[in-house]
Amino acid sequence: MAEIKSHEFEGFLQKSARHYRLFVIYGPDRGLVAERAAQIAKTTGVDLSDGFALIRLDIGDIQADPGRLIDEVNAFGLFGGEKLIWIRGAANEKQLVDGLSHLATHAPEGSYVLIEAGDLKKGSALRKVAESERSIACIPCYQDDARALSALIDAEMAASNLRITPAARELLLESIGGDRIASRNEIQKLILYCLKDQLVDDQHVLDIVGDASAVSTDEVVDAVLGGDPDGFLHAIQKVIASKTAVFLVLQGTMKQLQLLETMRLEMEERQQQAGQVMQTLGRGIHFKRKPIIEKALRNWNSSDIARETARLNAAILQTRQNAALEDNTAIQTLLATTLQSARRNRSA
Repeated sequence: MAEIKSHEFEGFLQKSARHYRLFVIYGPDRGLVAERAAQIAKTTGVDLSDGFALIRLDIGDIQADPGRLIDEVNAFGLFGGEKLIWIRGAANEKQLVDGLSHLATHAPEGSYVLIEAGDLKKGSALRKVAESERSIACIPCYQDDARALSALIDAEMAASNLRITPAARELLLESIGGDRIASRNEIQKLILYCLKDQLVDDQHVLDIVGDASAVSTDEVVDAVLGGDPDGFLHAIQKVIASKTAVFLVLQGTMKQLQLLETMRLEMEERQQQAGQVMQTLGRGIHFKRKPIIEKALRNWNSSDIARETARLNAAILQTRQNAALEDNTAIQTLLATTLQSARRNRSA
């Protein structure tokens, strides 16, 4: 069995990953699964920008054509060279398990196979195959502990030439975790807010990552997701009148969209209904807000949510670069998203 523990991953990446052709990455931390899959992909040496060398498959592709995996592995590339077959959304599908079992004993010579899966239970079919074959690198991804989160904070801060006080670190550690990408996004937003400073203190963390502003900004966020332009303009004016930083509204909307994207991806990959995903990933949402979130999940797809998230990211950067335009930038950006929501509500 070639199971790579969390603390072994960096060493495996640098020294041993190149000796494997088959990888199964799974776990409840979907962000960490995606991050480690991307790191593994880079170690293969395959040109990830070449559509003939990188073959992306959804688990639905394997289910629709049981022989697809083996065919892709054995097919010769149009221009030669090695290929990477990258499969997302796996669980314990028989077609995939059978294909992986065959490849484990008939090692591919010119291809790599990278499988991203969800939280596989011990003894489940895909995990059983991955853990029992020495030719497969099996990489579980569980939620970051305090040590891993602290290392993540250090890496992001060092990359931006920033330092963080002990009090700010402790507060930040209490506010992140559960999903690697979400944690990294929160740290990067904090860094973006502090670009003109050299030291991040606890007040910075409270302003950006803390939950103190959630109640005052929820009304705006709900109007944005509900597609209510009049409600949005009324709510945002209340925020401005209360002297609350409009940046916090952008930050609150960003957090909600990131959660929506995670939930929507779960719906698309597992073919679940919005209500099913709400029962698992939406448990922390206040019951009064759940109907709005569930409606948004039905009306938006993951690619559209990602586009709106990129728009908000750009707006946040603009507000930090030119504080004088913060209110106008935030209002224009959030109103655009509100109108997109309204259009989707009408067409649903």
